[in-house]
Amino acid sequence: MSTDQPVGAGATAPAGALEPVDVVVVTYSPGETLPRFLDSLAVSTVRETRVVAADNGSTDGVPEAEAAAGRVELLPTGGNLGYGTAANRGAAGGTAPWLVVANPDIEWAPGALDRLVEAGERHPRGGAFGPLVQSPDGALYPSARSLPSLGRGIGHALLGWAWAGNPWTRAYRQESEAVTERETGWLSGSCLLLRREAFDAVGGFDEGYFMFFEDLDLGERLAAAGWASVYVPGARVTHVGGHTWRSEPTPMLRAHHLSARRYVSRRWSGPRWWPLRVVVRVGLAVRFRLARVVARAGQGAPPTRSAPGA
Repeated sequence: MSTDQPVGAGATAPAGALEPVDVVVVTYSPGETLPRFLDSLAVSTVRETRVVAADNGSTDGVPEAEAAAGRVELLPTGGNLGYGTAANRGAAGGTAPWLVVANPDIEWAPGALDRLVEAGERHPRGGAFGPLVQSPDGALYPSARSLPSLGRGIGHALLGWAWAGNPWTRAYRQESEAVTERETGWLSGSCLLLRREAFDAVGGFDEGYFMFFEDLDLGERLAAAGWASVYVPGARVTHVGGHTWRSEPTPMLRAHHLSARRYVSRRWSGPRWWPLRVVVRVGLAVRFRLARVVARAGQGAPPTRSAPGA
């Protein structure tokens, strides 16, 4: 489905008529990003929000300070349990029909959350809704992607970091698609609005993924259950990014490659696909070693176009 609504369109309804939103922000020593997230969230909606910081073991004191100021409810997870597990725990105590799961290094544009929920009201079979995600320099992050076929997945993994414009990466990241509201295969988990009914129906995030690929897996399971993922570029956020990658690059690389292996093993399971799984496992091991030496290989394909109006 698609609409002709232009980027940036959307109206705000009277606050008294609006359904509330539960917001789960997954924190791990977020530093200055969490206060910025909360400041921008306040101007992104006129709806009532309940914000939970699902904290994976922060040591910088920032989540505690924001909780003491009354801006979040702090939910310690008991350790660094990973993104999806923390998100599930943060979501478990909520009852609002709409649920946001986001990184703390997201900054919301004014009205962005309201526009996401308005899209949800337009698309009753939509289970997940994702905003336009841009970097601080205005580059358009490809946050709405196709579910990976075998060819697109291998081509993107092998060539994306060295040749961002290759046809497999462009097809996977839907880089030739117009920046309009539309259904897509899956959406970046850096900032998602979820219909709680849909999220609960598929059991939330697969906690077998520590980090990375849990959003792809969620989009795939939503689609299998009859729910759509909808890209909503009328809602904008800026993803600062790189906070954890800069501080802990090797663990992040390892998590990314382990998650890729888990996804392939589950997507192409059974004896028929055993040779493929062996080849992929070896290929990922080689790519992990390369990424530890060549930083660009670990960072993946960079954005290739700017956000509209940036």
